[in-house]
Amino acid sequence: MLREKGIEPDIIKYLDNPPDETTISRLLEGLGMEPRDLLRTREKEYKDLGLADKSLSDEAIVAAMAAHPRLIERPIVVGPKGTVMGRPTEKVLEVV
Repeated sequence: MLREKGIEPDIIKYLDNPPDETTISRLLEGLGMEPRDLLRTREKEYKDLGLADKSLSDEAIVAAMAAHPRLIERPIVVGPKGTVMGRPTEKVLEVV
């Protein structure tokens, strides 16, 4: 969709190059979301790491996402006008 609009996206393959805790925190800030809002709760790691435990701190959740990037909901799109979750895909146009 972006290429159709003449925009070449910079795609980061997050499983090959996982974001660190600082990057995840910046993305969360840009999204206006809490760490739990960005968790993929159906991933095996979610259950294995006990991430449903409400007593876990935001820092612990972010650390788990950095260590296990499959836990991160995606796609996240960062553009000149902000950061959005790319679902539905039309939301991407809000930040470019």
